[in-house]
Amino acid sequence: MMKTIADIANLAGVAKSTVSRYLNGGSVSEATKRKIELVINETGYVPNTFAQSLKAKKTNIIGTVVPRLDSFASSQILIGVDEKLREMNYQMLISNTNQSLTREIESIYSLSNQKVAGIILLATQITDTHIEAFEKINIPVILVGQQHDSVYSVIHNDESAAYELGKYILKKGHRKIAYLGVTNKDIAVGVKRKEGIIRAIKDEEELCEVNFYETGFDMNEAVSKASTIIERFKPSIIVCATDNIALGALKAAHQRGIRVPEELSITGFGGYEVTEITHPSLTTVKFFYKEAGCDAANGIIKLLKGEEFSPVTLSKYQIMERESVDKK
Repeated sequence: MMKTIADIANLAGVAKSTVSRYLNGGSVSEATKRKIELVINETGYVPNTFAQSLKAKKTNIIGTVVPRLDSFASSQILIGVDEKLREMNYQMLISNTNQSLTREIESIYSLSNQKVAGIILLATQITDTHIEAFEKINIPVILVGQQHDSVYSVIHNDESAAYELGKYILKKGHRKIAYLGVTNKDIAVGVKRKEGIIRAIKDEEELCEVNFYETGFDMNEAVSKASTIIERFKPSIIVCATDNIALGALKAAHQRGIRVPEELSITGFGGYEVTEITHPSLTTVKFFYKEAGCDAANGIIKLLKGEEFSPVTLSKYQIMERESVDKK
């Protein structure tokens, strides 16, 4: 039986500090991780310090994994998580993945190694690798923004919100509609919002001409895509899957000398604060991100205490009727 970290380091051909860093969730290359894991698995060895940590009382730290920090939605959710956790004497530890799925998976394992009590994941998509990670770390996990049958989820009611927005624009008389969405890999934003608009149009008795387009989340990319849509399709309205995309569409219209909403109406999703002060102000679906963060924090603590928590929690939304949509 191995006695020390030095023994593990010697067998793996790495420094003692590297083994220590690995065991504490620090940054280690994939090749080195595999070497250390192979030795530990073959020897069945658990270092004394690590074993003591495993036996220790659970921490009061909740790991929160976010795809980006410069997002209005992410920042509001984090504020909600932090405020609720503090009320219950827990702390939040943030891991930013910079929209990298690889870093997202690494963060899940790293937070687990750091002995967080639970993890709140602001997800853009859920893959089989995510599910495998959740099963391996064996601590409570709650998703925010995406839904999966095997994981507790706090989701924005995307399909219902999009359906209501679709009915709203149809009531305004729009029948030549461009929908500017994102990749279907993002189920909530890419699929559910599009499905809600489609359902509203299917319920409409009058004939509609609808074209669907795809862009990224980046505003500059949306400017280029919206400009092409305006030139080639000439819709009466562009329904955008996010407020950032809608702001890109507003800029594209301005660049082409097209008046909003007199010549082109534009809508978004999100309810970002900036949409109130643009000219024209943006008609959008407001999601209550801070409250969703509070719900997730409340849920993770309930799970830690063994209390009941709904597998799926729907956050609220509200249609914000402003200046960017006109009647046709």
